[in-house]
Amino acid sequence: MLAEMAIKVEVARMSYQRAALEVDAGRRNTYYASIAKTFAGDIANQVASDAVQIFGGNGFNSEYPVEKLMRDAKIFQIYEGTAQILRLIIAREHIAKFKNK
Repeated sequence: MLAEMAIKVEVARMSYQRAALEVDAGRRNTYYASIAKTFAGDIANQVASDAVQIFGGNGFNSEYPVEKLMRDAKIFQIYEGTAQILRLIIAREHIAKFKNK
């Protein structure tokens, strides 16, 4: 489980770095930024849930930090545009790429 969690976190990091690369190159990054935010928010929730599972019953105990991480992770799916809206943006941008070709 820890290996899967590490893989997911690293892929999330790579996705935001791709969005940053687009900005550095002077290109629009709407598509990549939306992917990065959506994916990272989803992964934060999955990894926090896995961490709670690893801790077992103590995962819900406020004496352990994973309980707070679980609550905090949810905000990444709803803050600055919900995941559903970002998915609409991704789909719109993806379709636009192929319309222009």
